[in-house]
Amino acid sequence: MLNLGLLGAGLVMGIAALGSGLGIGYAGQATIGAWKKCYVANKPASMMLLAFAGAPLTQTFYGFILMQQLKAAALDPANAANGWLYVGFGLASGFAMAFSAVAQGKAGAAAADAQGETGKGFAQYIAVVGICETVALFAMVLSMTSL
Repeated sequence: MLNLGLLGAGLVMGIAALGSGLGIGYAGQATIGAWKKCYVANKPASMMLLAFAGAPLTQTFYGFILMQQLKAAALDPANAANGWLYVGFGLASGFAMAFSAVAQGKAGAAAADAQGETGKGFAQYIAVVGICETVALFAMVLSMTSL
C-alpha cells in the first residue's frame, strides 16, 4: 500500500504541473500577441502582461506542497492501509488544481489581450485571474486539512 500512497503524492504534483503548463501556454500566447499589437501600433509594450502569463505557475507550487503532505502521510506506518485514499486525494486535488490553472490561463489570455489593446483595467483583470487561483488554493488547503 505504500507504493499506492506515493503514487498519489506523485499524481498530485504531476497533474497540477500539467495544468500549469497548459495555462501558461494559453496566457503566454495571448501576451505575446498583445505585445505584437503594441509594437505594430508603436505603443509601449507593458511588462505588466507577464503577470497574466505567469499566474498559472502557482498551481505547480500548490501541487508540490500537497505532494509533500501526501508523501509524509503515506510514509507513516500508521497509515499503511490508506494507499487508495491517497491516490484519490492525488487525482482529485491534482485535477482541481490543473483545471484551475487552465481556467486561469484562459482568463489571463483574455486579460492580456484587453490590457494590451486598451492599456486599462489591470486591477479588474487580475481580480478575475485571482478568482481562478482560489480554486487551487481551496483544493490544496482542504485536502491538507482532510489528511
